[in-house]
This record gives sequence, C-alpha cells and structure tokens, in this order.
Amino acid sequence: MSQPSPVSAVPASRVVVPAGTTAGQALRDAGAPNRGPQAVVVVRDPQGRLRDLSWAPEVDTEVEPVAADSEDGRAVIRHSCAHVLAQAVQDLFPEAKLGIGPPVKDGFYYDFDVDRPFTPEDLQALEKRMKQIIKGAQRFSRRVVDSVKAAREELAAEPYKLELVDLKSDAADVDTSEVMEVGGGELTIYDNLDPRSGERIWGDLCRGPHVPTTKYIPAFKLMRTAAAYWRGSEKNPQLQRIYGTAWESAEALENHLELLAEAERRDHRRLGTELDLFSFPDEIGSGLPVFHPKGGIVRRVMEDYSRRRHEEAGYEFVYSPHITKGSLFETSGHLDWYREGMFPAMHLDAELDEEGNVRKPGQDYYLKPMNCPFHNLIFRSRGRSYRELPLRLFEFGSVYRYEKSGVVHGLTRVRGMTQDDAHIYCTQEQVQDELKSLLTFVLDLLRDYGLDDFYLELSTRNEEKYVGSDEVWESATAALREAAEASGLQLVPDPGGAAFYGPKISVQAKDALGRTWQMSTIQLDFNMPERFGLEYTAADGSRKRPVKIHRALFGSIERFFGVLTEHYAGAFPAWLAPEQVVGIPIADEHVEHLQQVAKALRARRIRVDIDLSDDRMQKKIRNHTMQKVPFLLLAGGKDVEAGAVSFRFRDGSQLNGVPVDRAVDAISQWVRRRENASPTAKNFRVEES
Repeated sequence: MSQPSPVSAVPASRVVVPAGTTAGQALRDAGAPNRGPQAVVVVRDPQGRLRDLSWAPEVDTEVEPVAADSEDGRAVIRHSCAHVLAQAVQDLFPEAKLGIGPPVKDGFYYDFDVDRPFTPEDLQALEKRMKQIIKGAQRFSRRVVDSVKAAREELAAEPYKLELVDLKSDAADVDTSEVMEVGGGELTIYDNLDPRSGERIWGDLCRGPHVPTTKYIPAFKLMRTAAAYWRGSEKNPQLQRIYGTAWESAEALENHLELLAEAERRDHRRLGTELDLFSFPDEIGSGLPVFHPKGGIVRRVMEDYSRRRHEEAGYEFVYSPHITKGSLFETSGHLDWYREGMFPAMHLDAELDEEGNVRKPGQDYYLKPMNCPFHNLIFRSRGRSYRELPLRLFEFGSVYRYEKSGVVHGLTRVRGMTQDDAHIYCTQEQVQDELKSLLTFVLDLLRDYGLDDFYLELSTRNEEKYVGSDEVWESATAALREAAEASGLQLVPDPGGAAFYGPKISVQAKDALGRTWQMSTIQLDFNMPERFGLEYTAADGSRKRPVKIHRALFGSIERFFGVLTEHYAGAFPAWLAPEQVVGIPIADEHVEHLQQVAKALRARRIRVDIDLSDDRMQKKIRNHTMQKVPFLLLAGGKDVEAGAVSFRFRDGSQLNGVPVDRAVDAISQWVRRRENASPTAKNFRVEES
C-alpha cells in the first residue's frame, strides 16, 4: 500500500465518511496525516466504538480521527504489534499455540504454549523477524466468521482460541482482555495480507480494530518473558508470556525506555538496601518489612509531622489492638465481603475437661485488616451529643492483609502495614463541609511532603459487592461528587471500585517521573453506623444516626515511604533525611572544630555526624554523597583559622568559607522551613548575621 504525502500536521476534529466510502478514503480526502506521530490509525464512530480505516458505513457518518500519539491510538498500535509478535513466534516456533495478546498500560503481551521458556536469544530473534514483517507492510484485514461452527473448524489447531470461541456464548465468563479476542456481537478474524498479491500470510481471532498495515508500527521493543496461567487460573496450563512495548515514534520509545531505566535507578527496593533503610528478612515472611535505624528516622519524622498537623486540625488520637474476635468483623461485614483479604482465623479460648472433652467452646480471632470497626466501638462506648460532632478519631493503626505472593511488591504492596487512619463521625448537615475540609487538609499535607500534581478518582458501587440501599448509595455518591468538583481538580470515574460499605474519592498523585500513585482515600459510609447501632442525641432530644467518613491520608506508612523514596530517588529533603549533616575534617587537627559545629547544630535539633574514619577526604565526600546526605561540612586549616566551614552539596557544588554561626543558622532555617528541594550552591541562602 503506497503512502500519500501528508497534507496536514494535525488530524481534523471531525470527518464525515460518505455511505459506502471507507474511513481511510474520507480521511485522505480531508487531508488528514497518515505519517508520523499524529498519523490517524483508526476512527471513533458516533457510538464511541473504534473502527478500522477500512470500515465503510452504510449511511453518511461523522467520525473522530484517532491519532497514533493518543492513548487509544497507542493501544491500537500495541495490539497490532502483539499480532506481529504472534506471527513471528509461529514463524520461528511452528508448534506454538496461541493464547491472548491484549494491549496493557505502556505496552502489550502475548501468551504462548511452547515446549520451553523463551530465552533472551529468542527475544532477539523474534525482534528481528518482527522488523521484517513490519517492513513488509502487511495489511490487516477484518473478516467476519459466519458461525461458531465455522470458527471452530478454522481454529481446530488452536485449542486456546477454541475455548474462547466456546466462551462467546457466555459473555459473563469473558474478561476484558479476552473480549479483545472474541468481540461483542460477532466473531471476527484479522488476516495479515501480502500488500502485492493479497495472499493471506497469517491470521488471528480478534475483535480489533487494527492499524491499516504493519508499517503503522514505527517503534517497538520486546521487554521480558514470564510464566502465566491460561486465563489467570492456577488450575489451567502454564503458558509463556512475552511482554513488549510499542510507540508512535522512535523518539517516544526512546523516552519510554529512559523513563524505565530511571525508574529502575529509583526503585525503592534497591535504594532501601543501598541506603540501609529497610529490609525483608526471609525469617519473618513475605511482605513484612523491618525498618533499620536510618529508615526508622525517616518514618518517625514523617509520622511526627503528620501527628502535629492532625492535632492542629482537631483530631483526637486513639489506639486499638492488632487482633479481635471474629464477631466484630461479622458485624462490620468484613467476614462476608473481605474474608479472602484477611489472614486465616486463630481458634482460641477452648477449655477441655480431664478427658479431653470440650467444656467451653473456643472462638475465632483474626488479625485486623481494618481499623474502622474498633473506632465504631469507641464512638459507641458512651452516649454522644450533637455538640461533640464532628468527632475526628485518628490512629496510626497496624493492619494485616493476606496479599497473594505474586502481588506483594517491596513497600508498595505488603502484608503488614501501618495506616494513618481517621474516622470522622458527623451529622448529615455537616457532611458536605467536612468532605471539603478533609480534601483540603489531605491535599495540603501531601504538598508538604513534596507531591503537588493531583487528580481525583470517584469510585462507585460494585453491583455484586455492597451493603445498604440504593437511596443511601446515591446520596453518598452525590455528596462525594459535589465535594470533588468543588476542589477544582480533574475528576475521573472509577465504576465499581468502591468498598462494600460506601463510595470513595481517591487522590491520585504524580511523582517526579510522571507516574500516578493512589494516595489518600475519603469514603462516605451510611451503612456501618447502622450495622453498629451508632447514635447521637440531636438538639431536639431525638436519637439520630451519625454519618461516618473513612479517611486514610498516606494509605499506609510503608507504601508512602516507598513512593517518597522513588519520588526523591533516595535523596530525601533535608527535613526528612536520616543524616542531615556530616562533618568531614581534612586532617585530625580539624576534628575539634567540627565537633563544636556539630554541638551547635544538635542544639538546633539537627541530625549531624562527623566522619572520623581513616578514609581520604575525597573518598569520604564520595561515600556520603552516595548516601544522599544533603549537607556536607568540610573543614581545613583556613576554615579553622577563620571560624568557618565549607559546604559541599549533593550535586557537587560548593560554598567555601561560611562563618560557623551563619552556617548553623542557614541549615536550621532550611530544615525548619521543610524545604523539599535539594540544597545547592545556587538555592541555599546564607544570610548575614
């Protein structure tokens, strides 16, 4: 297929496709680009469905061009690249049977049933073959299969595809990635055709859509392999999965690979070891971290500042045990709706007679996965008046969740964690003001830790997993939506993402690499006060139910620690850094001078140490720079004589001959202001005494 020269740099916002004309022809007539990052790869019809450029509507239809550099455009490129990968695998491994190959975030994968795992050498050979296929400009051609029977006959040699065809009759059993294969109302196969002869070279069961030809896949790379169970179930055969990524341009691919490399350099698990912050001893178990002294300092400072802010905002501190009778979680509903996420019960308290017969039956105890039921009991412990509301209870509460071993990941997905958990009990009239105030409090505190790029997500009811009436859910969802919209931040829907007891707003924060992390959550709950029989005395003397708001600010201390470690690449702001200042004497006779400086800094509550090792000065500087210490204070003969020190910063810049009193003032002021930037010779201000 020849490529006409582009006439426009940007796709038109809308194009009318005349009846019987292909979308591709209408785009060419409109001068839409067909090369480069903004090449149109598919169109969106009035119903929001993506269509191939070979699609020809029966009536005049206005469509929206979808460019390669849009999210939908990239997804189409990646799915098409997955087909090219599958074709290459069956070229080089003819015995390979096909699983599925959907696009995923930033890439794609395809599952194969092969005799042995793929090797790095196999990936190199597959990339080479894929480049040949792409260069051949094979055309993606959609073909409707007349019946399930005809599909079964054509796919007789592909057992996994046959299973998907059979599943088509029961759409409830087909997940999102499988829908990419079997589609909605009809079965379709995409054939790869030779551009000159039109001969079919390869094909795959698929809903589509796809790019017009393989030439529209300008940049890709195979990333890694992994084992994966067919359809995600350990009861099914284990397949070999190949992950790849594809982009609209070589530059976009290069930027993505550099981002991945930087993310690897910032990986909190690696930095945790290098900076001696935390570890995961095998003797303790998966997902159960221990914090070392340096990590303990960072965590303590994080928690102390959070406590201070909560005190200023009118929260009251409570504490609850790590374990409870199962009846508490029966009342809350967790045993009905969250049992799989809890550690198994411990059966205790049974009493036996001398013959071993049960005299008093035991009962089940559980490690708590949530703090909220305990706070309900605190509220219910005595009568409450409307004058006490809103009552804001706060706890750094340790909880335990049985995450599957394949899901556990460093500090960001653990089995034992400490939540900065708050529950606010208020009247119906106070809800809206409290939600808005909460959202402001949450965002301001996250900004204090250096995160400032946010959007909000509104998670609504999971129709298969909820308690309470439709009216209550509608009211709660509307209240959260109003508060979220009032913040002025972008609000993104998350259908079905709510907890079983109520809808929630989650704050999504972007880190220094532009990656999004779910941070704080605010959940509105009309149901649990009902289940626990919570009441307060209203102004007219009547008994009323409070509304409950669940709020976790960090989510968990462990996860927030991991996120901040990666956000700052281990170079924590000076106010959080485990070692804020290290003194480096040029010779032994300069130690006493630095000891006096350290004494003055400690009087200002600055964490300071002096390197008295036998290492040479340059090695000391390198060692502590690698440990991300924000302030290195050097002292030689001239500094001692002048009553001064010289600063060395993380970026290698230096300030020489700063009088000690001014140096101490400048460091303490920088820390007291909680500056989140890394100090340098350019931004570190040393004021006159």
